[in-house]
Amino acid sequence: MSSSAAKQKAPIELSISRLIDAPPQKVFRAWTEPGLLAQWWGPHGMTTPECDMDLWVGGQFRTLMRAPDGAEYPTMGVFLEIVAPERLVFTDAFVPGWIPSGKPFMTAEVTFEEQHGKTLYTARAMHWSEEDRQAHEAMGFHDGWGQSLDRMVTLIEGLPD
Repeated sequence: MSSSAAKQKAPIELSISRLIDAPPQKVFRAWTEPGLLAQWWGPHGMTTPECDMDLWVGGQFRTLMRAPDGAEYPTMGVFLEIVAPERLVFTDAFVPGWIPSGKPFMTAEVTFEEQHGKTLYTARAMHWSEEDRQAHEAMGFHDGWGQSLDRMVTLIEGLPD
């Protein structure tokens, strides 16, 4: 995929970006090691007691977030593209085995762009419909993904180089 196509904004997407004071390899590691992702995935107060990923195209990406009140939020999907340490793309449109999930909600693209030893981090959630985009925004996309990003940055600061 050309870089111009990758940067084109989808009409029904939400996104968040931040410059992180760490190299892309470190940020990519926080995203691709289940034990690390489980430590920061979800807004403040949430835990992720389950995180499984098979880091290959078609491999599963599964998490279970738990709220302080005990409510659980499972996700299941597959990786569509993995370019270490630059880009991850995953979707809930399929489950492992390329089986349609029944009710796709979004495809996510996460990029890790090197900028003078730091990482320009961008997470894009591209939805299947305007209704899904609005629902995700109403659920608190910017606040929730922003809090997750805060948690990830704190974790990365404590990781050895």
